[in-house]
Order: sequence, then C-alpha cells, then structure tokens
Amino acid sequence: MKQGIKLLVIALVCVSAFVCIYALYTALAEENAPGQFAEITGSASLETDLPAQTSAAGQSAPQESEATDYSAPDFTVVDADGKEVKLSDFFGKPIVLNFWASWCYYCKEEMPDFDAAYKNNPDITFLMVNVTDGRSETMESAQKYVKDAGYSFPVYYDTELDAATTYGASGLPMTVFIDAGGNLVTYAAGMLSADNLALGISMITEKDS
Repeated sequence: MKQGIKLLVIALVCVSAFVCIYALYTALAEENAPGQFAEITGSASLETDLPAQTSAAGQSAPQESEATDYSAPDFTVVDADGKEVKLSDFFGKPIVLNFWASWCYYCKEEMPDFDAAYKNNPDITFLMVNVTDGRSETMESAQKYVKDAGYSFPVYYDTELDAATTYGASGLPMTVFIDAGGNLVTYAAGMLSADNLALGISMITEKDS
C-alpha cells in the first residue's frame, strides 16, 4: 500500500514538473515573439551574418555598408520527382521560404497555419524546404509526414543542404520572407503563430503594392 502511494506521489511530481516547464517555455516564447522578425541589412555572408542582422530588442544593430545588397542568395533543392529547382526560379512573386523537418516538434506545430496561408494566398509562393540530411530526415520520412497530415503546399527537399547552409538554418523552424523582386525583407527564427505569419506576409505584399 505504502509502495503504491509512493509511486503515485512520484508520478504526480513528474507530471507537475513537466507542466511547469512547458508553461515556462510557452510564456518565454510568447514574450519573445515580437522580436522574431529581423531587419535584413544585406545578403552577404548570410550563413554567419543573418542571425546577427536584426534590430529586434536585445539583438545587435544592423551594420552599415556603402552598397547594401538585399538580393536573396540562390540555392538548389529538388522537388518530389527529384528535379532540381532553384530559388530564383520563383522570383516574380513574393516568397515565403520555410525550413522544416518532420522530427521538429515546432515545425509541425506551425504547419497547419502555413497550409492555411498557402490556400488563402494564391499570389504568394510558399517554398516549404525540408532539411533532408539523409540521417534524421529522408525524402521518404518527409513525404510520409506531409501525406499523412494531408497538407497541400508543395515541398522541396534540401538533399545537399545547399539551402540550409546558404541561409544559416542551423535551428528549425526558420522562415524567410522575400519580395517579388527577389529581395530579402525579413526572417524569423522559431515557430510562427498564425498572426506573426500573416504579419510577415504583409511585409512582402505591402512592399510590392
């Protein structure tokens, strides 16, 4: 009897600890959400400079340059049929570029909002780029996840990690917003809420209106 009570107390303590940790994480995420969006000051050395180029609270200030280049760096990924596709192939329309993986909890949490936004914004190109490293993620595992979830947006596979390396996507999810002219507008590290996704979209559509 005493052993049963002891196990019950331990279980309750573990559950309470989990709830507290999750609540703290959620609160911190919401608190930092306004600072998700970064000001793009140039496309040079995005792999190392992109996370530092932000005017968000608590972040480093943009660096000045004589000739700022806002052009979105190109990369090559493959579609579901294995055909090579370049980012520049989609210039001419605003682009929402999202880096994700099926093992990434927060990637999966934001995907319903991305799918809804894809359906509601036919004039915007959504590039859902799967970070397909061949170990923790394969084309097969990514395709199965998308199919089982019933998502309709097109998915591209970064099998050579060209896109992830070019944009410094070392943490997932990560979303980059590009205007119709192929220029970087802003990016966000971490999970986006539906409202923040809409805000990012407004930045690239208002720029082109």
